[in-house]
Amino acid sequence: MGFCSKPTVATFYCGAGGLDIGFERAGFEIIFANDIDPVAVETHRRFSKARVAVAGDVHNVDLRPAAGADVIIGGPPCQGFSVAGKMDPHDLRSRHVWTFLSLVSRLKPKAFVMENVKNLYDNERWADLREDLLAAARILGYSTRLSLLNAANFGTPQERSRMFLMGLRGDGLIPEIDPDPASPAISVREAFKRLPRFGEPGNNTFCPAKITPAAKPVLRRSPYAGMLFNGAGRPLDLERPSTTLPASMGGNRTPIIEQNMLEGEHDSWVRKYHAHLWEGGEPLPMGRIDGPLRRLTVEEAAVLQGFPVGVNWAGQGSAQFRQIGNSVPPPLAEAVARHVMTFISDADEGVEVPTMDEDELIYAAVDAREQYLLWALTKTLNLASKSRNSDEVQVLDEAANAS
Repeated sequence: MGFCSKPTVATFYCGAGGLDIGFERAGFEIIFANDIDPVAVETHRRFSKARVAVAGDVHNVDLRPAAGADVIIGGPPCQGFSVAGKMDPHDLRSRHVWTFLSLVSRLKPKAFVMENVKNLYDNERWADLREDLLAAARILGYSTRLSLLNAANFGTPQERSRMFLMGLRGDGLIPEIDPDPASPAISVREAFKRLPRFGEPGNNTFCPAKITPAAKPVLRRSPYAGMLFNGAGRPLDLERPSTTLPASMGGNRTPIIEQNMLEGEHDSWVRKYHAHLWEGGEPLPMGRIDGPLRRLTVEEAAVLQGFPVGVNWAGQGSAQFRQIGNSVPPPLAEAVARHVMTFISDADEGVEVPTMDEDELIYAAVDAREQYLLWALTKTLNLASKSRNSDEVQVLDEAANAS
């Protein structure tokens, strides 16, 4: 069946709205948005067309405005899974993936999309959790597709790999999402052409963190890797997509720009300093560098994340950087949303979706995984037993023939 009007979306853990921009661009209507961060929700309200945007704990929010949404989307907190965090299996923030699926069970949409960090897709520490999430989706009546997508392959000037768990009500097939091979990678330099010159209105929300030489530099072959300066903010190669921008920007984790190179010069201070260290030279003494280096601005971080120019970011300094670093890049979100649009009409609304809270989902999923493991072990033992019995029969036959 098709849609007579725009399919609707309710979004949770929406942040500043990176996912939402993508879904709106793809032809969906956002009827409800929620995040616990009031500053991010204020940014969301300033540019989104969402009917309702509410700041508050997802466990206490009134879900009535979200009722009837065709699709549920969201990016639950990832600090428990992220390499930028401690990857702690007991981090309570990791439980929000179950909260998200519980919301799916209560709202019973045609489809859902959950975004999270790469580690949840391929880190062995989370293998059981991955299987449990897939099992929980099946228990709720949804077929699934688990994908790892790099934003740089979908029109974002940043290398940023993220996991997407897509679900479709019923047993319909969700095809894999593939990037457009004709879509070129976008470099930092190319992305910055969308902005006014550094320091001019529209590109003048500065990061105040100073740049000093690292007392004990960590060297890699590339001058854009390792640690040549204080903090984790590395210089960006202007001719390539940016490295992944962290939510912890705003201080010395904010990436570094070589301003003279941006303005067209070819004499790279960073490359010369890296070569000096690589050849055994001594680090420069501590103190602010008298050179062409500066930190990324808020506006530059936003365009590298794929946001449209001119977003009126709520909050100050680090709060603005945090909203950007926590967001799903809108071009990647749009690609996912257009993909969802291709299969959402295959949803089987006759499939009953049970209403389950977080604990019920966890126990049911773990039980399903353990039952499967028990079945697999039993099958393996039975096959081994049959093989052993067959070998014994063969030995007896050979003995009988010999006599």
